Amino acid sequence: MKDLYQFSNFLLKEKAEKTWIQLFRYFFVGGSAFLIDISFLYSLTDFFGIFYLTSAAIAFIMGLLTNYILSISWVFSKRTYDNTISEFTLFTILALFGLTLNEFLLWGLTNSLNIYYLYSKLIAAGIIFFFNFFIRKIILFQ
Repeated sequence: MKDLYQFSNFLLKEKAEKTWIQLFRYFFVGGSAFLIDISFLYSLTDFFGIFYLTSAAIAFIMGLLTNYILSISWVFSKRTYDNTISEFTLFTILALFGLTLNEFLLWGLTNSLNIYYLYSKLIAAGIIFFFNFFIRKIILFQ
């Protein structure tokens, strides 16, 4: 029982310097950001009647903020930049690549393949999850 406690403490509480621990934690961070993202997407599109690609951009930004806050506080223990503004600016620029990929995948899957926009979002999110983790780890959190 003590070993399980030590392992869970290592996995969840201590500084994460190993990539597999960071990826494990990023799964939860990405999941939280995704829940924020998809909640805004659904609400803005279905309740407020905003075009789904516009809703997707707004929702993506809300997910981005969630992801950034949780990433710097729990996932990545080493930060490349000391200046938070510079770091967040680069984080946002990288996210814009993710947003472009997100919009392209949503549009392609929804308009071209006639997949329901929320299903398209699930597919896009799976692809973007790995893109975001590795690009952020390589550039921002070495």
